[in-house]
Amino acid sequence: MLARLQQLIVFGLLATIGGWSAYSLHLGHPGWALGGVVAIVGGYAVTLGLEFWLLGTSYARDADLRPSTGQLISSWRQEVLLAPRVFLWQQPFRSNAVPDLLSIASRGRRGVVFVHGFVCNRGLWNPWLRRLGARGIPFVAVTLEPVFGSVDRYVDTVDTAVRSVEAATGLAPILVAHSMGGLALRAWLARRGSAERFHRIVTIASPHRGTWMARYGRTANGLEMRLDSPWLRALAAVESPASRARFICFWGHCDNIVFPTAVATLDGADNRHLPATPHVAMAFHPAVFDEVSRLVDSR
Repeated sequence: MLARLQQLIVFGLLATIGGWSAYSLHLGHPGWALGGVVAIVGGYAVTLGLEFWLLGTSYARDADLRPSTGQLISSWRQEVLLAPRVFLWQQPFRSNAVPDLLSIASRGRRGVVFVHGFVCNRGLWNPWLRRLGARGIPFVAVTLEPVFGSVDRYVDTVDTAVRSVEAATGLAPILVAHSMGGLALRAWLARRGSAERFHRIVTIASPHRGTWMARYGRTANGLEMRLDSPWLRALAAVESPASRARFICFWGHCDNIVFPTAVATLDGADNRHLPATPHVAMAFHPAVFDEVSRLVDSR
């Protein structure tokens, strides 16, 4: 469903650019055609800039790890260049380009389950899947649906993926999640999981305590991701210190989606800061890949 929606967005943008360009050239104003393209690209960059401005204002002037203006600009530049590749190419057109890797050869090898975030699908993970596939590491990457449903509705999808990797490898998998996917893993753990069913859980930029940006959400999962929402409080109430100790939570002070400071951390978890890295880019940070690779090889 999401891939189709994002395809429509891409085709809509191309049609708008093409139609405006043809109209401008017909009137003998080629500069207008270029101006239309600049307006679309510039509007996208300005929207991202607003997110980073809001992020910057969420910090007190004397706050620890308050990002500098240079770090915010660098992070904005990273997201401007990366996000279109994810949302206008990988997810709408390449979501199934890299199939899950489970085979007889998977037996005895630690596997990985990948869970994406809000308005994403398994195509987000394509760079990861290619790298793991080249090493023969078994994996399953899920697509969470309904796109705008409650996080609780994703539990069965996660459970099916975990069972598939367990059955193929004979080992408990490593669970890796970006953004809202971290909440899906916590919901799964609360309702279906146990200590024996996962090796470690790695979350990346997950709104464990909600996010300021969710105040604009009207969907079921958007409401659940509001700061200190009733859903988040209920989830935290059933979690044990022992399970949280097996989480590794990557977070960043330049996260333009999950803020204010450190809401992507969990008490009792191994919380690791990624400096000057925006929300989407954190999913591809070398430190995260290196840690998951280390966990795959551990016993």
